[in-house]
Amino acid sequence: MNSDVMVGFGGKQAWLAVRDGEPAEVLAALGLHDLGDVSWRDGIDLAHLTDDRVAVTPPLAGARGAIWVLAAGRYLMRPGTLLDLTDLSRRLHTEVQFFATHRATEAHRWQRADDGALVRAFGYVGQTGSVTTWYGDPDPAERAAGLPPTFRAEGAPLDEAMLNSLDDELTRLLRGEAVGGSAEGSTVLVSEQDVLRVADGWSIDPTTLDGRVAPGPLRVGAAA
Repeated sequence: MNSDVMVGFGGKQAWLAVRDGEPAEVLAALGLHDLGDVSWRDGIDLAHLTDDRVAVTPPLAGARGAIWVLAAGRYLMRPGTLLDLTDLSRRLHTEVQFFATHRATEAHRWQRADDGALVRAFGYVGQTGSVTTWYGDPDPAERAAGLPPTFRAEGAPLDEAMLNSLDDELTRLLRGEAVGGSAEGSTVLVSEQDVLRVADGWSIDPTTLDGRVAPGPLRVGAAA
């Protein structure tokens, strides 16, 4: 199969970045059935248009001089998909990052785990102006995206149990349900571009892949 050129993604999408990962190992860790290689266009289309497929890139050079494998698919933000980033990091023995963005509802999220421990997690819903998750301290990439150095939602616990899957409010927004709330109490403003800026600082901004020569095809996995 010819490598052709890469196809970028990012808008209305969720993806993982796995440091020094291998596509087959990432699919196995996610519990997905390996369907084999596909072209970049076909794989990215599947990631965008279905909720039971995940497209995994070959290893790509990215931030901090590291090699990253990206796994993209709306499956990763599908209601009912349990995505435990700390467990993925533990089983893959490496750093794993998660990003999700949906501009229609302005629901945005990023998380990072390393060596089986949660390092950082942030979630935001623009429809309500709410910071839904804040764990750990923002790094320079996040500060450059406009986050304050600290934030604590009143009464919000900072524990890893709430981070084993997408926040209920965020999940409901991503599937198009209205959620009540107030923008009062939070001056944090986050957009899709901020998610991509953080991804660029942490690993790879997937929109920048578009049109570049691909080092190999995508690998697609299917949910059971």
